[in-house]
Amino acid sequence: MPPRSMWKGAISFGLVTIPVSVFPATEERSLKFNQLHDADGGRIKYKRVCAVDGEEVEFDHIVKGYEYEKDRYVVLTEDDFDAVPLESSRAIDIVQFVDLSDIDPVLFKKSYYLIPDETGAKAYALLRRAMSRDGKVGIAKVSFRDKEHLAALRFKDNVFVLETMYWPDEIRAADFEVLDQDSRVRENEVEMARSLIENLTADWNPEEFRDEYREALFSIVEKKIAGEEIEIVEHKAPAKVVDLMEALKASVEAAKKKAVEEKPAAKKKAAPRKKAVAA
Repeated sequence: MPPRSMWKGAISFGLVTIPVSVFPATEERSLKFNQLHDADGGRIKYKRVCAVDGEEVEFDHIVKGYEYEKDRYVVLTEDDFDAVPLESSRAIDIVQFVDLSDIDPVLFKKSYYLIPDETGAKAYALLRRAMSRDGKVGIAKVSFRDKEHLAALRFKDNVFVLETMYWPDEIRAADFEVLDQDSRVRENEVEMARSLIENLTADWNPEEFRDEYREALFSIVEKKIAGEEIEIVEHKAPAKVVDLMEALKASVEAAKKKAVEEKPAAKKKAAPRKKAVAA
């Protein structure tokens, strides 16, 4: 069963409007844990307590406040949020098209599927074909979950994917002193590094990867449920790089050896049978 739609609106570009529903495209698969009291296994619960009178507060009496000075707040109601003059509240307005390669991946935040209503199916297919032919990505603004988002719209196979993005001023600058240090790299080290990269280059296939930590952790959970003893594995500290060139050479050799081991053995051709000669 598909998940429930979390938002309804429309994609618009020019004078074309496509009614759509928004569905989450991803889900977390990590194990979820509850906090327990170690003495009796009771679950830890948190109370919403007022810092002024120390009383527990019900949800109906909790409001949103913006701290404009230390310990001074202005309270905003739902009507205040609805009064924000945003054209993107019910429309995903594509303002321009760009090449996907022009967007720094650090901007991407979360993915959603955009599914058309029956009345917008033809316009949806038209936009898919036009964008796919030229390899373009739409840039738009959209508002949901009490926030306006910058977004990129692209097609994955035959479905529109909306990628919410961080605003440029939300990206922290990579201001680290170590990056300003003068690191003298020799040309032969660069060539050896390129050789290592070449040996590790392959076609991208995400299905080859899996969350081994999650699988191992779940195995431990199952063993504990069954009352089995858990073996503690000692992790070796990573070796320090003393000679960069020697480390690169060793890495290249290891990569080549692994590639040879994983290459399927060529099947030997069977020798053709000799025809029996009648006496």
